[in-house]
Amino acid sequence: MSGRAGPGAATEAALSHSSTAPARPAHHQAAAVVATALTVRLGRLPVLHGLDFAIPAGRITGLLGPSGSGKTTLMRTIVGTQRIAGGTVEVLGLAAGSAALRRQVGYVAQSPSVYPDLTVEANVRYFGAMHRKGKADVAEAIAAVGLEPLARRKAADLSGGQVNRVSLACALVAHPRLLVLDEPTVGLDPVLRADLWDRFRAMAEAGTTLLVSSHVMEEASRCETLLLLREGRLLAQLTPAELGRRGAAATLSRPSWPSSGNRKTATAGSRRMGPPAGSARRGWNNAGGCGDGYPDDARYCTAGA
Repeated sequence: MSGRAGPGAATEAALSHSSTAPARPAHHQAAAVVATALTVRLGRLPVLHGLDFAIPAGRITGLLGPSGSGKTTLMRTIVGTQRIAGGTVEVLGLAAGSAALRRQVGYVAQSPSVYPDLTVEANVRYFGAMHRKGKADVAEAIAAVGLEPLARRKAADLSGGQVNRVSLACALVAHPRLLVLDEPTVGLDPVLRADLWDRFRAMAEAGTTLLVSSHVMEEASRCETLLLLREGRLLAQLTPAELGRRGAAATLSRPSWPSSGNRKTATAGSRRMGPPAGSARRGWNNAGGCGDGYPDDARYCTAGA
């Protein structure tokens, strides 16, 4: 919920900031998260393959990719609950998983982490107490997710979408500098989804860095920068406008392939963003979908140019 990393999740040592330390590249100076050659394996299975990226501070970064692309593993690595096999991850100037980050990083997982026998207010108050937050902070967090009328109701008596909002409030109450959200809008109605994105925007304008994962391309337009992940590889880091141009679409909700029979792929350097080699046997079809089992994946997979 709020960056609680286990002692064995990642190194606890902070990165050195002495005068002898090498200067950071210019594009990393204002970064909240910097990954270099990041590699993660689950057992013998490689999940993330040598990722290099920087997440700018005080902005909303979208992490987009179909189910199984490694989004959750990457987020767990950033908050310090996933061991890495190679490379480095620096979060707010410290190594991911450092004890000092536990009060500065908020994490909302896909599965809500709330106590069903406690009320909404009691859940948020409990997590707020870990960060020495008072009644005003608790009330603000509950209001931010629109649950004031249900503050005295037990979590067990809420709908699935409402429980997700309680989980989000438990992370917001700490006022983290970095907020990592794993598909936070799943199961929410369109009105509430829009309200949450407005809240995320306000937080970014106040200085909070947000990393939000999704497999729905429409949400990309609400982010300032995007990381496109597929099969554990970073396909591109770009802005929504750049992605829209590469998809030859006026909006990101309906990117499409060109009408010509020869489909080209959008690239970031030499990296391909279109159908991978051997795509025919993996489910790509003439409509441009990628066949990963989610209807919205076609929106991600058809971002060709």
